[in-house]
Amino acid sequence: MSHLLRTSRLFAWLFLTGLSVAVIVTSGFYLYLRPGLPPVHQLLDIKLQTPLRVYSKDNRLIAEFGEKRRAPITIEQIPTIQLQAFMAAEDSRFYEHFGVDIKGLARAAIELISTGEIQSGGSTITMQVAKNYFLSRDRTFIRKFNEILLALQIERELDKNRILELYLNKIYLGNRAYGIAAAAQVYYNKPVSELSLAQMAMLAGLPKAPSAFNPLANPDRAMIRRNWILGRMRDLEYITPDAHELAVSAPITASYNSTETEVDADYVAEMARSEMVRRFGEDAYTDGYTVTLTVDGKKQQVATEALRNGLEAYDRRHGFRGPIGQIDQETLANSELSDLILNYPRIESLLPAVVKEVDDESGEVSVHARRIGSAVMPFETMTWAKRYKTENLTGPEPKKPSDVVSPGDVVYVRAQDPAQASPEADTKENMPQVDEPEQPTVVTVALAQIPRVEGALISLEAKTGAIEALSGGYSFGQSKYNRAIQARRQPGSTFKPFLYLSALESGMTPATIYNDAPIVFDDSELETAWRPQNSSGQFYGPTRLREALYRSRNLVSIRLLRDLGIQNTLDYLAQLEIPVENMPDDLSLSLGSGQLTPMELARGMAVIANGGYDVEPYLIETISDFRGETIYQAPKTILCEENCNEVAEQATSDTEEGNADSAENSSENSDKPPKVRVMRRLADERAVYILHSMMQDVIRRGTGRRALALGRDDIAGKTGTTNEQKDTWFAGFNHDVATTTWVGLDQPAPLGRREFGASTALPIWLDYMEVSLEGAPSSFMPRPNGIVNIRINPETGQRARPGEDGVFEVFREEDAPPPLASETESDRNGGSEEDDLSRRIF
Repeated sequence: MSHLLRTSRLFAWLFLTGLSVAVIVTSGFYLYLRPGLPPVHQLLDIKLQTPLRVYSKDNRLIAEFGEKRRAPITIEQIPTIQLQAFMAAEDSRFYEHFGVDIKGLARAAIELISTGEIQSGGSTITMQVAKNYFLSRDRTFIRKFNEILLALQIERELDKNRILELYLNKIYLGNRAYGIAAAAQVYYNKPVSELSLAQMAMLAGLPKAPSAFNPLANPDRAMIRRNWILGRMRDLEYITPDAHELAVSAPITASYNSTETEVDADYVAEMARSEMVRRFGEDAYTDGYTVTLTVDGKKQQVATEALRNGLEAYDRRHGFRGPIGQIDQETLANSELSDLILNYPRIESLLPAVVKEVDDESGEVSVHARRIGSAVMPFETMTWAKRYKTENLTGPEPKKPSDVVSPGDVVYVRAQDPAQASPEADTKENMPQVDEPEQPTVVTVALAQIPRVEGALISLEAKTGAIEALSGGYSFGQSKYNRAIQARRQPGSTFKPFLYLSALESGMTPATIYNDAPIVFDDSELETAWRPQNSSGQFYGPTRLREALYRSRNLVSIRLLRDLGIQNTLDYLAQLEIPVENMPDDLSLSLGSGQLTPMELARGMAVIANGGYDVEPYLIETISDFRGETIYQAPKTILCEENCNEVAEQATSDTEEGNADSAENSSENSDKPPKVRVMRRLADERAVYILHSMMQDVIRRGTGRRALALGRDDIAGKTGTTNEQKDTWFAGFNHDVATTTWVGLDQPAPLGRREFGASTALPIWLDYMEVSLEGAPSSFMPRPNGIVNIRINPETGQRARPGEDGVFEVFREEDAPPPLASETESDRNGGSEEDDLSRRIF
């Protein structure tokens, strides 16, 4: 008995000694590691790596930037059965343990011994939160001990639902999907609330091994994992046996779903991305910012399509440049057709296709197109394809398909029904390749080609500068070069309104007479004299400024600039805040030989459109953080006549008071009040009003008559074409909206002798404005005080005498033609007037 007692005491002492050592070692580890552990409250402030999202002002998704797809969600938005699926897979005793589950660890050990693998896992959800948010993924004892300590801390400071919410928003579930909401979209293109039981169990199986149990990469293993989770849910009485049997028998329905943008606006999206990176650096891609732009989704989509359609229309007028590649007959017969066109890129809706057979009798061409497969190209879709020779010359119209293509040719085609082209991307990195769906009927395609010509469209809200729509080229995927803001080109005759506005402010009138006659300038630096002429090659004699503008008479503009003075005109342009750094200091300035970007020209036209006030184009309306709180609001625009500094100070003061009032009950509102943008007057109101009436005549009876198709009476504008038709423009507006379009080649070259602003740029502008102004009432600049209408003799520009044919003209009061005088007075005072007229004519 005494021996037994001694043995018992020995074991007791050994146990106490071991326990003491364990406590000491554990305490030592705790004291050693505790100072380096992060405070748990940081979890509440952590920014999940959520991508940057860009929306139009009507809340349509334009773009998403960032490697990780994530959409944070609250636990209230997640169905209970989905929560139970994750607990069954990862931590069935989540609501019972204190952060570390001893039973779970024991169960994992038994599973490892009996089956060779751990099905349910040994780490609790709380431990995974600690690891995912704070710790590295190194498999070390120190990291595991830190994980346990943090889990205990997290359980003390956060409630269970908050911990589970953090877990479900952080976990990686494969295919760039982080969090349950993103995974539901990636695999099933549904919100979490609409998933079936089988789909919920499938997602719950992913955290353990996002690649091994991925339904796209490993459907068989994913099915086994899903069914095991469903069995656990049945055993835990989360679901009924009937629900279990139904879910287990369900097929795998997962497929890869990329983020679907709702507006085709890549150039706009890139402008927004660039600005966000400038503001926030690389954090812009991960901190969950949401950017709302000024662009209208519908208008932006129309702008993109109008520009592409206009460039394609120009390209078709100049003929077919031939196939983009050729495949020999032996390769064509012995190779997989899909592989043969892999190296030819898809450009927007244009798909590369290889010609298999050409049948002249039936008038059909058999092709194999990317994303479509076998298709038929009828001859009626090829009749435009005259052979291109030069920008001014094409071959004869084709009579049969073989006049255009031959077997083995690689060409671009467009599906006649866009729905027949697969929406999947051509290649998917790190994605399983999905078989192309079988086409139930013959797909019809049309011959196409990528335009060589490029263009840009910018539409501004005239009174604020907000960008309503912008497109910088045919395809952002083909060229990232944003011509709307980066291309410096000669504006040609679209520059003339600024010259005429300067003349109106200098005391000239729409009735002022200038001679449209030949003029020659000698220049010692040139080998030949400069002999400018009109686009028609003809001269029309004495011409009123109104007519000279709407008929775009070059010789009148040159004489007008000579009278105004080159430096005075450059100074006036600077007053309008039009860049003059790339403007010539000679008379060619009058013909638009300087250089402006389409955006700079559009901004200048907006100044005219709004009545002469400054305009500062802007794109970003608001920026919100990951909490949905607005951290930036575009400044409010105020148009100012005079004392603009005082107006700005008062407006800013009012804004600060308004923000202070709204923040009285919010101790967290520390955002600075939004600034106010005060836009001062740059041009005389009456001169601008008169210019409006002159530019409206460009539409009514001048080079912009094609715009009459809009059926509106409030449109003004100006066409523009530079020497050799290298740049073509149309800038048009009403009092609310100013839109500018440009068409040309990236490397300036002639577009063709029959191409002008009215034939290339104006149709694009027209297609866009037809939708942009749909349903909008007419908008005219209000008539200012000091304007008079006087009937004049159109031949002399003077007041019409009684019984004499005349037209009404608009003048500033002080610039109106003098009242009719008697013949004696006319003889006495006519000398100076005749001298002035002679100077303008000769």
